[in-house]
Amino acid sequence: MTTEPEPTDLDWVQLRKDMGKAHHAETMKEKFSRKFEENPFVPIGCLATAGALSYGLWSFRQGRSKMSQTMMRLRIVAQGFTITALIAGVMLAAKK
Repeated sequence: MTTEPEPTDLDWVQLRKDMGKAHHAETMKEKFSRKFEENPFVPIGCLATAGALSYGLWSFRQGRSKMSQTMMRLRIVAQGFTITALIAGVMLAAKK
């Protein structure tokens, strides 16, 4: 019963060099671009949610309770939009 020796760290480096361009690790920017192209409504919804939350909290701090209340309601709508976009994107991806 012969067992092969465990690969060392240098063996992994050489393996990655041998694989070349076939093994391309996606950068964070590339992944965001790809995901945005697949379903642009999710990041837009996230930005709308964050914007409504930020402005609502700022309004609350300034003592503008009516605007703060309006922005918190808008935040709920934006969150619902984001969840709906996320679910729709998953369903479309599943069909492919």
